[in-house]
Amino acid sequence: MVALWLEELENLQLERIESLKAGLLASSAFCGADAAILSLHYWLDIAAPTETIASLGVKLAIAAVSGFLFGITYRYIVRSDNNSHLQEGAVLAFGLVRGLAPVNQAPFEANYWPWFLFGVESLFCFFLARLAMDWAFRHQWVKRMD
Repeated sequence: MVALWLEELENLQLERIESLKAGLLASSAFCGADAAILSLHYWLDIAAPTETIASLGVKLAIAAVSGFLFGITYRYIVRSDNNSHLQEGAVLAFGLVRGLAPVNQAPFEANYWPWFLFGVESLFCFFLARLAMDWAFRHQWVKRMD
């Protein structure tokens, strides 16, 4: 009885470690993509003129948390099957939630371009995080859920 309990506890710890690895990997991929996009905004001079280093830090922190939660959730969603609908649906769901969140915060404007652009950028970042996760699954750096 105690041996069974210890084995379950060990399995639970191993699953938590795999989830942590998945979260950190997806967070890194997401933050890298988001940092590249933010850099592109400055290079193209489409960033907000009042943007500060602190606000950029907050944006990257939010990106890190978003990517981390995506990685953990994606690992549980795809499990051991290769259903492309689940993989694409996870990216679409996370991308839409993140991409549509600012719409509720900002006053209605006739210019939809910034909202559309942020939505596409969110989908792109989650897609890159998915590619990183799939690569890690194939190379067994991160184990899928059974």
